[in-house]
Amino acid sequence: MPVKNRFAELQDEITAWRRDIHENPEILFETHRTSALVAEKLQAFGCDEVVTGIGRTGVVGVIKGKADSSGKVIGLRADMDALPIHEQTGLDYASKTPGAMHACGHDGHTAMLLGAAKYLSETRNFDGTVVVIFQPAEEGGGGAKVMCDDGLMDRWGVQEVYGLHNWPGQPVGAFSIRPGSFFAATDQFDITFEGRGGHAAKPHETVDTTVLAAQAVLALQTIASRNADPVHQVVVSVTSFETSSKAFNVIPQKVQIKGTVRTMSKEMRDLAETRIKEICNGIAATFGGTADVTYHRGYPVMANHEEQTEFAAKVAASVSGSCADAPLVMGGEDFAFMLEERPGAYILMGNGDTAMVHHPEYNFNDDAIPAGCSWWAEIVEQRMPAA
Repeated sequence: MPVKNRFAELQDEITAWRRDIHENPEILFETHRTSALVAEKLQAFGCDEVVTGIGRTGVVGVIKGKADSSGKVIGLRADMDALPIHEQTGLDYASKTPGAMHACGHDGHTAMLLGAAKYLSETRNFDGTVVVIFQPAEEGGGGAKVMCDDGLMDRWGVQEVYGLHNWPGQPVGAFSIRPGSFFAATDQFDITFEGRGGHAAKPHETVDTTVLAAQAVLALQTIASRNADPVHQVVVSVTSFETSSKAFNVIPQKVQIKGTVRTMSKEMRDLAETRIKEICNGIAATFGGTADVTYHRGYPVMANHEEQTEFAAKVAASVSGSCADAPLVMGGEDFAFMLEERPGAYILMGNGDTAMVHHPEYNFNDDAIPAGCSWWAEIVEQRMPAA
């Protein structure tokens, strides 16, 4: 396929961009260097418009086809931010920033979309307009929502939007996708239990918050096992347990627990929030204490649109020969906000036998670059074919 051949030619150049971004990771909205590099490349490619500062540090490039009789506008999105992880790969191009690392492959996503933008700017073999979207703060900052709130979709008239993520454990360059709910809604809870502290030798004079909170940790697991319909997905994980005293002989006045909730539907999301509050308040009252429950709703369920998913799978099959059915993923993805604004689809692309994302030894597989670039380019050329 010509597209794949061109990206094989560009692979060394795109790999160099990727490794430069990897070496200089930036977290959340602080993608100043990466955003500047992206804008510089898009301008050098000859994009018709390059705009920075959308969603604080996001970058948007516009590429017009040879014709525009279709009136179609397609958005392609890549995330740019890194994670607060200390890299342990030992690579020549490992992170030069202590405590920051591209441990999720966003360096690869950015480089591949830049490669697709270069190709599309060169050939313009389509009828319509492409909007390439480079987004900050996917890793917890909700950068997709911030870009949408800045008018991303309306300002450029985006009609459909497509995204891609590398996936370790899946063959290099192979694709998988599913329609409907795909990535989970990700919420957080922060609960402070207060009782009556005192001497460990006189527990009868206290309201022991350690025992109280321990009961709550166990009881929260019954949301999945005894409240939720077994055919629906809900994961409640308590990930932090901290007492207000660290002494051996003190029963603490307060205990704070934190954790996450992951669900695949609005009904399960509502159920989990309601039951967390009921369980914690009920247990606290039983033991004579109180519970202050803060529940924060994070990213919504990321749901692919059926027509666009079928199309994205067809394009993937044309690039790699097939497209598998992807499993549900209980991790979160803020591309969900873009899919709430416009129809579109999100696909997984194999990264081979590497460490999983968010691991200090993870590294994006540069051998996947031609497939990823080709998928994005073919989305445009097949959805908006030139006459």
